[in-house]
Amino acid sequence: MMATSPAKTPKRVRRAAPTRPKPSGIRIGPDAIPDCTLGWEILGWTREYLQQPDGPTAGEPWVFTDEQARFILNWYAVDAEGRFVHRYGMLRRMKGWGKDPVGAVLCCVEFVGPCRFAGWASAGQTPLAQPHYAAWVQVAAVSRDQTRNTMTLFPGLLSRQAIEEYGIDLGKEIIYAERGRKRIEAVTSSPRALEGGRATFILKNETHHWLAPNEGHEMAKVIARNAAKSRDGSSRVLAISNAHAPGEDSDAEHDYEAWTKIAQGVSAATGILYDSLEAPETDLAVDAAVLAAIEACRGDSYWVSPDRLLAEIRDPRTTPAMARRFYLNQIVAEEDKPFDRHRFEALVRPGYHVAAGELITLGFDGSLTRDHTALIGTEVATGYQWVAGYWEPERLPNGDPQIDFAAVDQMVQAAFERWNVWRMYADPYKWGTYLAKWAGQFGETRVVSWSTTLYRKMAVSLQQYRAAIDAGDLSHDGDPRFVAAIANAHKHMLNIRDDDNELLYIIQKERQDSPLKIDAAVAGDLSWQAAQDAIASGALESQEAGAMFV
Repeated sequence: MMATSPAKTPKRVRRAAPTRPKPSGIRIGPDAIPDCTLGWEILGWTREYLQQPDGPTAGEPWVFTDEQARFILNWYAVDAEGRFVHRYGMLRRMKGWGKDPVGAVLCCVEFVGPCRFAGWASAGQTPLAQPHYAAWVQVAAVSRDQTRNTMTLFPGLLSRQAIEEYGIDLGKEIIYAERGRKRIEAVTSSPRALEGGRATFILKNETHHWLAPNEGHEMAKVIARNAAKSRDGSSRVLAISNAHAPGEDSDAEHDYEAWTKIAQGVSAATGILYDSLEAPETDLAVDAAVLAAIEACRGDSYWVSPDRLLAEIRDPRTTPAMARRFYLNQIVAEEDKPFDRHRFEALVRPGYHVAAGELITLGFDGSLTRDHTALIGTEVATGYQWVAGYWEPERLPNGDPQIDFAAVDQMVQAAFERWNVWRMYADPYKWGTYLAKWAGQFGETRVVSWSTTLYRKMAVSLQQYRAAIDAGDLSHDGDPRFVAAIANAHKHMLNIRDDDNELLYIIQKERQDSPLKIDAAVAGDLSWQAAQDAIASGALESQEAGAMFV
């Protein structure tokens, strides 16, 4: 590691220690300011070289709140040898607190700022900082949408002075500096592609979404291995997250469990900084209590409007578990899950394949740009379900995401040619043209528009699908995208009751912009419903008699 030229040496600014009123929320993390930290130089450097990226103060110098500054000072604490005290960190806060901007600022610091120990000043009392000679910063997530939240902040965050002085070349997914010697990149590829990298700093984004089915666990392991083998031993990993859902087995849950063991003396591990502020026990039915809870967990993030968040919590689409996790930063069990993920996982039937010509049904749930598109098959005789087709949006030359319509069309045609398809139930939303085309090819009685917005009909279908999973009446191929969709689904309660006077529900993502998709779960339900209708119509008997459905 080498020191930079005098022109790039940051001003060493030290100001009064951040002050914070006694919190009314539940605080996890150090309250004291460390004696030895590189954070003081970083606070000065960020104010000089970075700016507010958006909002009413866009373009003004970046200034941390006292709460944020306290985290920076602790994150950059060093010991008597100049080594970082913390090798891993978790910053857990409510939605809207500013985790992404703070994470982006830290990426800028690790990119070209004073982020490494450079010796001592003032008779060994004050540590000095310098930039990393060949910084390699990664913004990691399990989906491209997650990394975009951070990557889009850099153009507005880096000042003109920083861009010119450090020779920064802004790109959408890779940002270079100093003629390519330093870089920031978005990482959403497979764990195997990440193996062996020597990043100097990794920001793990929204780790409550890092699950086994979407390879979040493997990505976390690879990142940990890569950081551990850095040449100077100073590569570190910081995770940012909302409160996790207990039992979902997310990477964020693993971090919390590790910190709990350390705090209770069960583990002797060191070097982990876990920082969180959550609301105290709160009665969600009382507006005044909810407003006070939001005040407690927002800390000094003054831009968070309690009234605005109260309106979100009162939205009927926001379940109590979602309200507590996202807006109060409370760790609570997901009581709003429609399906038992562990039960569904246990129903996998490895190595089974549906023979050509067998009687099947298909379920189709499509998207154009943001969500995924899934085609799920069900063998009527056995109840076996499998992923017949699955598509994620691909990048067009202009950078916009879009589903490959031709690939979907080809797969649907191949399915009708290979198997004896009794019905395909398809949600027509934005796919009406293709449904009409397929109905013309294969018959309008076989390609059926099945709108998921017919809420009572959909709710009853989901009720039966859940019952089939609970009873073990179906099996499946274990495709991780299918399993993930079942796990990702949340209830959206309806003002409609069944014959037992119980409220019905449909399914939704945990929030509108969530990267955790449920399209395969919807398609699986439609395919199962079609299979049950096939049995009720006597289609199995007709199949045994050699009939083909055309």
